[in-house]
Amino acid sequence: MPDPTSFSLAGKVVLQFGGSGLLGRALVSSLAAAGATLVVASRDAAALAPQSDALGAARDRVHFERVDLLDEKSIRDLVSRIVSRFGRLDGMVYNAVSRPMAGGFNDDLARWEESMRLNATGFFAAVRACGDAMAAANRGSIVNIASHMGMVGMHPALYDGPAAQPAPDYFFHKAGMINATRYLASHYGSRNVRVNVVSPGGIYNPERPQKEEFLRRYAPMTILGRMANAPEVGGAVVFLLSDASTYVTGVNLPVDGGYTAK
Repeated sequence: MPDPTSFSLAGKVVLQFGGSGLLGRALVSSLAAAGATLVVASRDAAALAPQSDALGAARDRVHFERVDLLDEKSIRDLVSRIVSRFGRLDGMVYNAVSRPMAGGFNDDLARWEESMRLNATGFFAAVRACGDAMAAANRGSIVNIASHMGMVGMHPALYDGPAAQPAPDYFFHKAGMINATRYLASHYGSRNVRVNVVSPGGIYNPERPQKEEFLRRYAPMTILGRMANAPEVGGAVVFLLSDASTYVTGVNLPVDGGYTAK
């Protein structure tokens, strides 16, 4: 049996991109509870600060920083500040996402191009900056947050017609993230940097609950018969950041209640 302390993030410095959404806030809580010194980065750092009140004793280990994921210099400057301040960068979680294609499949092509800037170019710039810093120290773990939608096609029966269906860019980027993770794991593996991806299934939103009809349709598509709660994703991320997973890299870990297993 592994040493239970290997699941702890105590003593580790972790950078999380994207922390203001439902899942992002839950990840902040999970990583802080696991003992990490956590830097949460967003374009609007002030919007993240109110979260500190909910962190209790852990809030002294959570720091909020501004970053522009469309500016490579901003990303690299952030990584440099973290290494300068804390002396190390042990982990990174990429949870940032943009969904500009509000018009769905028939939206203007400019919205697709806008989506590419953050969800593809911004993602790669962030992972490369963090991966290079970790490789220089010969240690580190990167966890990318994809989606079960990157593993399967859209299921039209879940939605109330084409207008309610999710936009195609999300499927494109999350599938690309999964395979890019395998590439990155190969690229950084010789320098003891692990790269994995977590693919959550649909997450119930208690702040803006999904329609009852959608919940009714979604539940039987999973093995567990329900949507996820946001805090249920954090355990997988903590595991992949921790020393309990030192021989795990290049893996896509679905946290989807069995959606993709059916």
